Amino acid sequence: MADEALFLLLHNEMVSGVYKSAEQGEVENGRCITKLENMGFRVGQGLIERFTKDTARFKDELDIMKFVCKDFWTTVFKKQIDNLRTNHQGIYVLQDNKFRLLTQMSAGKQYLEHAS
Repeated sequence: MADEALFLLLHNEMVSGVYKSAEQGEVENGRCITKLENMGFRVGQGLIERFTKDTARFKDELDIMKFVCKDFWTTVFKKQIDNLRTNHQGIYVLQDNKFRLLTQMSAGKQYLEHAS
């Protein structure tokens, strides 16, 4: 429980810090999003490398997605993905109905204009 609270606080402070730097004119808004995406990509890549170092190689994309949905998501977020869909053309959609990092933001209507 304490780990989860620390993780949420760290995440909120990182996002806040990146956007405060944009308000001070250091970076334009589009670059803030890119910076956050790059940070998330790097952290995710490092976690996946660490979690898969002792596992056998995956046979295909579906095995990779199963690993992400069951093992990776459970380790990081303490729950499995709610839904995994594919269009059988290489596009996978993972659905988490209670994604912890966005539940506080999605509770109010103040961020609706920023949602895609």
